[in-house]
Amino acid sequence: MTKQEVIKWVCDLGLVPVLRAPSPNEAKQLVAAMVAGGVTVMEVTTTVPGAIELIRDLKKEYGDSVLLGSGTITTADQCAASIDAGAEFVVSPSTHMEVIETTLKMGKVSIPGALTPTEVITAWNAGADIVKVFPCSAMGGSSYLKALKAPFPFLKLIPTGGVTLGTAGEFLAAGAEALGVGSDLVSVKAIKDGKPEMVTQAAAAYLEAIKKARA
Repeated sequence: MTKQEVIKWVCDLGLVPVLRAPSPNEAKQLVAAMVAGGVTVMEVTTTVPGAIELIRDLKKEYGDSVLLGSGTITTADQCAASIDAGAEFVVSPSTHMEVIETTLKMGKVSIPGALTPTEVITAWNAGADIVKVFPCSAMGGSSYLKALKAPFPFLKLIPTGGVTLGTAGEFLAAGAEALGVGSDLVSVKAIKDGKPEMVTQAAAAYLEAIKKARA
């Protein structure tokens, strides 16, 4: 898959679930529940125990039907290992030059995290394909994203942190390419309570909200 195809997939879907779970088994249940709701992009964070092996397992199970990325990547070694396991894009909560360099060298899509205007443009100029604005809600949410886009209209931005079903439309209207969504969608509690259908319903609701906002 080319980098442009990966970027298009992420931006067309408009949603990047941030997968955090206390075990690989719960993580797999969350993925299955989201896939059932129509979500085909997953950011598997290194906070999940055995995250690299989990990416490998998910790649075997879903093949090319789900676009896998790695998240919370802060070192070149983590980056390379996750790509070897099957990650097509690499996400960080902050900007790490060695991670951007390794991702680009291995031909994958780089999505570093940044917050201030200086950080965002520095990450972009370092070669980022998309910049994750994190934690966006702490800076004012969609209004902050809109302010960032004013001097930098060419930037591809994914707001993460505080994105909910209620704010999804606002973020897209402000110029978000896609939405990074955590516990509002990726609910470990729903899995623990034996209610994966709640995650499936939330996934479908997010996709519907994105569709309406873009229409």
